[in-house]
Amino acid sequence: MTYRRPAAIPVAMSVVAALVLVAGLWTGWVHHWAGIDRPDARALDAAYRMADAHGWWVPLWDGLSTIVGPGVWRVLVVVPIVLEIRRHQVRTACFLAVSIWGSGLVSTVVKHLADRDRPVTQLVSASGTSFPSGHALGVLVAVGTLLVVYSHLIRRSWRAVIVILGVLLVIAIGVARVALNVHHPSDVLAGWALGYAWLMLCLCLSGVLYRGLYRGRYTGSTR
Repeated sequence: MTYRRPAAIPVAMSVVAALVLVAGLWTGWVHHWAGIDRPDARALDAAYRMADAHGWWVPLWDGLSTIVGPGVWRVLVVVPIVLEIRRHQVRTACFLAVSIWGSGLVSTVVKHLADRDRPVTQLVSASGTSFPSGHALGVLVAVGTLLVVYSHLIRRSWRAVIVILGVLLVIAIGVARVALNVHHPSDVLAGWALGYAWLMLCLCLSGVLYRGLYRGRYTGSTR
């Protein structure tokens, strides 16, 4: 079987750019760069004031973080993994498993290495360290993975709508973590960037792309 490979240079450049962003954000908070510290502090202060003024603020964002958090996706993905194995699409099942479940390991390792404290003003209890946001990373990878594998099953007229809803969900999760003061904005940006890099790495290593990933239809040379 053969497949259409992604454009290697643009993908590699985008992954490098994402990792450079993570490194820059990491370096910025370690050395207390004003360009990192000030936006972080202002966003957290604004969210804290909103929570103090509105009783619905914390339940809204905490509920969103819980209902569509990465832990939920890592449980739900068991269903498509089993279905793909039953369809003898082992490569697709492996892609789903490694990308979505592996994102948790990536988050844990980087959090341990960075060891950034969570904001002292956190509005809900959150364990672990702060950088990067595991919610931002995990949800981006989960949504991105499922869209890569299954978006072609959606009618063309609805495909753009589903993609936009997926993007909005990823953004909303990131906003929620800052709104709850459990993450700095720089943690969320790092989570998105690292999640994108991980997803692209899994996609390239899987050796399959888009429709070929699901249907087993490939184009190109066997060489």
